[in-house]
Amino acid sequence: MKATEINLFEKIQAQLEGLLTEVTILSKKSPNDGVNKFKLKFINEIISSSNKLLGKIYKPLDSFEQFEEDDLPSNSDVTFILTQYLNCFEKMRADNITREKRYDGNKYFYEWYWIIGNKVSNIKTASPKKIK
Repeated sequence: MKATEINLFEKIQAQLEGLLTEVTILSKKSPNDGVNKFKLKFINEIISSSNKLLGKIYKPLDSFEQFEEDDLPSNSDVTFILTQYLNCFEKMRADNITREKRYDGNKYFYEWYWIIGNKVSNIKTASPKKIK
């Protein structure tokens, strides 16, 4: 990955997480209610950006591009899809980070960094999450 891709990755991942939080709340209240067109427009924008970034290797569902605006998906449908995307984002991140051993003068510890061009970058990240 490139540094610009990492910035984009982190932005889209944060957007997906925010969407999932919001739609999960709606889904708990009314799982079968349809998402309104206003929200769906933005959900589809973020999914489209996700598809471009993830590419064929990490895209979660080959046959899914975005939701149909004429056939509004339910809150639970959107929750399902967003969860798949976030899991694939985490898989992509896990495949492009590494752990480096550091010493602070008293003890050794590990920090996680993005890999750019097959080299460890100075861009820190969190440890990989366990994919659900």
